[in-house]
Amino acid sequence: MTKIILKTIKELNEWRLSNQKDISFVPTMGNLHLGHRELIRESKKLKENLVLLSIFINPLQFNDKEDLIKYPRTINKDIDLACAAGADAIFLPYVDEIFPKNKIKYLKASDDLSKNLCGNYRKGHFDGVCTVVYRLINIVKPKVIFLGDKDWQQLLIIKEMVAKYNIKVAIKSIDTQRDSDGIPFSSRNNLLLKNDREKVRLFSEELFHAKKIFNKTKTIRLNNIRKRLKNKDIKVEYLEHVNAFNLQRSTSEMNITMLAGAIICGSTRLIDHIFLMKRDPIIAIDGPAGSGKSTVTKLIAKKLNFIFLDTGAMYRALSWYLTKEKINYENGKDLNSFLSNISIKFKSVAGSKQNVIINNHNVTDKIRSQEISSIVSSIASIKEVREFLVKEQRKIGEAGGIVAEGRDIGSKVFPNAELKIFLTATINERAKRRKNELEAMGLGTIDFEKLKNEIEQRDFEDSNRKISPLIKAEDAVEIISDGYTINQVVEKIVGIYFETIPKELHL
Repeated sequence: MTKIILKTIKELNEWRLSNQKDISFVPTMGNLHLGHRELIRESKKLKENLVLLSIFINPLQFNDKEDLIKYPRTINKDIDLACAAGADAIFLPYVDEIFPKNKIKYLKASDDLSKNLCGNYRKGHFDGVCTVVYRLINIVKPKVIFLGDKDWQQLLIIKEMVAKYNIKVAIKSIDTQRDSDGIPFSSRNNLLLKNDREKVRLFSEELFHAKKIFNKTKTIRLNNIRKRLKNKDIKVEYLEHVNAFNLQRSTSEMNITMLAGAIICGSTRLIDHIFLMKRDPIIAIDGPAGSGKSTVTKLIAKKLNFIFLDTGAMYRALSWYLTKEKINYENGKDLNSFLSNISIKFKSVAGSKQNVIINNHNVTDKIRSQEISSIVSSIASIKEVREFLVKEQRKIGEAGGIVAEGRDIGSKVFPNAELKIFLTATINERAKRRKNELEAMGLGTIDFEKLKNEIEQRDFEDSNRKISPLIKAEDAVEIISDGYTINQVVEKIVGIYFETIPKELHL
């Protein structure tokens, strides 16, 4: 294939304008290896985009001038590898092209994400990374950037920068790529002597051994690991057990964590990490009535092979049973006595459907009536009811691997869920959906305005109740579903899930 090499911003702009396609961008510092090849191959999956790979050794992210001088430069080999992997063009700019004097906006990396791990030993490094990535994004104007999980701290910092500056670019990543001996591919690996490479192999092996122990005991003993590394004559710069998402020191209640370290082999510094998980992830989907939560949650659970926890159905089932048994639910003592004998179960049937069973009554269809819709909010606001059902929901969620929907799932029931979604839509859109749903169930012609008023009233009650009101959790991703099909919403959430949870944990 023709090798398209672009050395100036002018050439890059002309190439982009002549093709009129979106760009999938793979930024690198050269000395490419098989990990970079996988990044290019992954970017090629977006067939409608052109793949641009850049090779630019960024001087701002070297806090040691000797390190910058020694960094491997293998341009001809890099061009051959990139083109063979499928890159449509290669951007090879000079320093003055990227950093013209007195015209560059210098960025500070997130203090919270950069103050530990590598940030403790490479002062200013992540500031340099943010500055060059911000500059490259403005030059290339990509639709998607492809990065590796291998540099996980850097990946988190770039994601935070993109969010902070509201940059319209998607970030996709691939799991850490490893050589046949288990060490992660790195542009610095060819600086290693044979004995040094063996130390890196032993270091990676020790991390995976720690993971095996963790899977059985759910504990990491850093001092023991450090001693074993010292006995193997491996010089450890740092070894830390941290939260995988905010990089703060791990605590017992954290689910997904990371054991990360850096070692010094001769004059070469190399990093590696492994992810640890106590239970399977939880996806919490909150939102107002009629936003499509139940349908979306059901389909996501099926797609990910997770359990579908329909908390709304639990409240509806209990409301139905309280009405049927004529229980005075305003009397706390009577209510608690009644709740102690309640059993709510979900039973999977054909397809993605599941029946709701309360005390051996199949109430799957009955709980969707307008009568139940009109009372469920008031019953759900009762302290005893919420405490009982939240307790039941948490029992189901102990092992993880669930997609749960409701109105306080992310804020109250599962505040430590790995992914929180706030799914909503306009009142008109939600009323239209609900009308179609009820009429499809054979309930006759539904008065749209009356239904719309009922939904507005329920929104008000849900948002203003004293106990666990409907709110968007601080760390939830809001999705307004107007104009989207159910499948598009499902694909969007599944995509967010796979970009949130480290790739290594999907394998």
